[in-house]
Amino acid sequence: MFALWIVWSVLTFAVILLAVARKITARKEDECVHLADSEALAISQQVAVAGRLERIDRWGKTLTIIDVVFGIVLVTLMCITAWQQSQTLN
Repeated sequence: MFALWIVWSVLTFAVILLAVARKITARKEDECVHLADSEALAISQQVAVAGRLERIDRWGKTLTIIDVVFGIVLVTLMCITAWQQSQTLN
């Protein structure tokens, strides 16, 4: 059971790291819409940052869902184990 808690902790840490990575990447985001041909460099940078943010968001959402479901299953297993142990003591 302890190994499952370690796995859940690693998953949670990965979600936190992704949140930090997204925050750092979002600092480079330019909120202005560039349309002129003379701003081609700014446009390409916006596209690159948007792509990175999209990948981070996809992984972040996926790992968050996995982390929450894993945590719920883990707590449920703990409750079932505690209930079974309380039944054998009687």
